[in-house]
Amino acid sequence: MKHNLTNCPVCSGKMTITEYRCDSCGTTIRGRFELDEIMKLSPEQLSFLKYYIKNKGNLSELQKELGISYPTARNRLEDIVRAMGYEVIDREREEASHILEKLESGELKPDEALEMLRSIKKKR
Repeated sequence: MKHNLTNCPVCSGKMTITEYRCDSCGTTIRGRFELDEIMKLSPEQLSFLKYYIKNKGNLSELQKELGISYPTARNRLEDIVRAMGYEVIDREREEASHILEKLESGELKPDEALEMLRSIKKKR
């Protein structure tokens, strides 16, 4: 049976690995060991990640297989990214901000900026 004990089943505190043992030769190593970020994911997040990998990173295929909406699939993936300690970059917001900066500086005319902002919305 697989266990992913990152939190105490009694008090929900953080668990620490203090011993590793080789099943083959019996060697035991004691110390304080940190879990890799991926091992800190919840069972639900790990399951989602497996489906994501199975679908070769294609969120459209993943959402069809799991019967969830595309935004839900994207949000779950972003939750995993955050849980692993990484920053989620909102590309659409970043692109829109860049367009608005160009509009403000006079590099774009209002109608050009509006059309570019609409094209970002259509990409979704």
